[in-house]
Amino acid sequence: MADSVSRPPEIRALMGARALPPLVLVLFHFCEQSGYFGLRILDAPIAKGYLWVEFFFALSGFILIYVYGGRAAKLWRPGGYLSFLATRLARLYPLHIATIVILALILWLSRAVCGPFGLISIFDQPYHPVLTGQTLIGNLFLVQAWNLYPSLSWNAPAWFVSIEFLLCILFPLFATLARGNARRGVLIAASGIAGLIALLTFSRHGLDLTFHNGIYRGIADFAVGVGFAVIFRNLRYTQTPMATGLIWFGQIALLAVLFFGIYQGGLPRTQKDLLIAVPIMALVLLLAFDRGPLARLMQTRTLMALGEWSYAIYLVQYPLLQLLRTIRQFYPHQMLPLGEWGWTVHRVEAIVLLAACIAAGAALTWLVEQPANRWLRRRIATAFPRTA
Repeated sequence: MADSVSRPPEIRALMGARALPPLVLVLFHFCEQSGYFGLRILDAPIAKGYLWVEFFFALSGFILIYVYGGRAAKLWRPGGYLSFLATRLARLYPLHIATIVILALILWLSRAVCGPFGLISIFDQPYHPVLTGQTLIGNLFLVQAWNLYPSLSWNAPAWFVSIEFLLCILFPLFATLARGNARRGVLIAASGIAGLIALLTFSRHGLDLTFHNGIYRGIADFAVGVGFAVIFRNLRYTQTPMATGLIWFGQIALLAVLFFGIYQGGLPRTQKDLLIAVPIMALVLLLAFDRGPLARLMQTRTLMALGEWSYAIYLVQYPLLQLLRTIRQFYPHQMLPLGEWGWTVHRVEAIVLLAACIAAGAALTWLVEQPANRWLRRRIATAFPRTA
């Protein structure tokens, strides 16, 4: 029957927790492209912002088990499996295609406005975004991050969507493994962390793995989230004062560990990435109980709204960064990085980019993601009436 009949209640703290990671990732990509701010209090968390992808992969594993874990047997039937994949694609695909179209429009605009002024479009300069026909096919089929290409392509952050699609394909395996008690959950989560340790042993870029070996990063993070969901399933109804106290203490302690890892954990893209990745993923479990000071903060109206727009904010950031690069070509000399106003402009750009990503993310959520998802889910319910 329809998901609305058996869907478990929404975990509000996890909705709000989705708000901040995309904004950190926007600043991370901005600073990697344009330079950091020279303020350690800002630069340290931003420079390690790529690790918030761990949060989203773990959150995905947690939520899918939370919603679909009780229907693992149905996922092995053709109708149930195809219905599940179609439902997930209805969530992932519309915004993915929309942001590719937006990037293509910015490509056209960049070449159209640069030519008459004798400028070279940023898409035709060194270190330009890779927008080839071959990689477009990979992006359309959501396989661009499956170790098939030597670089990111088109809407670069959508490598995450490619890995999410792979994880959806593999999900029946995870759902079957997730049957069991809390001990089973601990073993699954530990196996995911062991996978991250193995990756870090051989990686020269820490956990900043995307088009190459991003699949293994995603699988390991996803396994951690699956394990946390099994633990949560066995503990969620525990309401004793001791349990509530442990949740409060755990959230505060986890923030302390996270701050230590960010500011005292050394350089980014090293084996010490695990000092940040593990507490980031552990936030998923501790917030899932919807109790404690951090959970209450995440339930505020502003963060809930940003959480609703988070997927669109994440995907639209790259096209807007390329638009910013195009606009920079028309700056007067004083506004360039070495010019008189360079540092001021740099900070203003960051603020404007954040605001633009939030505004565009909200608009894309309302105009593309939500209506497209509703329309596609109606079609899915018609095609798979017993399993939708």
